Amino acid sequence: MGRIFEVRKATMFARWDRMAKQFTRIGKEIVIAVKAGGPEPATNPALRRCFANAKGVGMPKDRVEAAIKRSMGKDMTNYEEIVYEGYAPHGVAVLVETATDNPTRTVANVRMHFRKGDGSLGNSGSVNFLFNHLGEFKIKSEGLNMEDLELELIDFGLEEIGEDSEGNIVLRTPFEEFGNMTKALEDKKIEVITAELTRIPTTTVELDEEQAKDVLELIDKLEQDEDVQKVYHNLR
Repeated sequence: MGRIFEVRKATMFARWDRMAKQFTRIGKEIVIAVKAGGPEPATNPALRRCFANAKGVGMPKDRVEAAIKRSMGKDMTNYEEIVYEGYAPHGVAVLVETATDNPTRTVANVRMHFRKGDGSLGNSGSVNFLFNHLGEFKIKSEGLNMEDLELELIDFGLEEIGEDSEGNIVLRTPFEEFGNMTKALEDKKIEVITAELTRIPTTTVELDEEQAKDVLELIDKLEQDEDVQKVYHNLR
């Protein structure tokens, strides 16, 4: 009984950690969106996207409002978005998206994580070509026909359509069509669960269990860093 309790407690804490990280990431995205386009969601598509993502991960309304208020304050933190590229052990390509108010600190930390994880931080462009930069939208499938939806959205940049493990419809567009698809879904009154830019590897690397563990340990360390927003890799 004690062992079961410990496992449940560890699982609960891990879930809380993931949730806290998601809230922090979206909070930074809200600050960046407000700085770029203002605090009114009606005239700021990026902020509307942040709201959808916040709702998708269960971020409390008061935390969303606090992030908006913070972004408008005199002591507003200016976040710079920087992407770092490198290799994990065993030749796995890694892209690290960050939002930081101190690039010197961030690059030092990212380099440290790679070094301690037996990887290497590369130069700009060293692995970016191994990933496609896409827009990804998740929408509820109720009342929608995928074939009809594909025909409706193909003129707005739809490149791929499918389903996730929870039965939601997943739409993908090229990076440059992200805004067009956002507007199309809004115009068609289709509720968006999440909308974000993502990076999909064009080729993948298959490793044995021990090698994969080495890679995943490095990725976990990177994801825990307070300046890191997202980590992408091409481990199969």
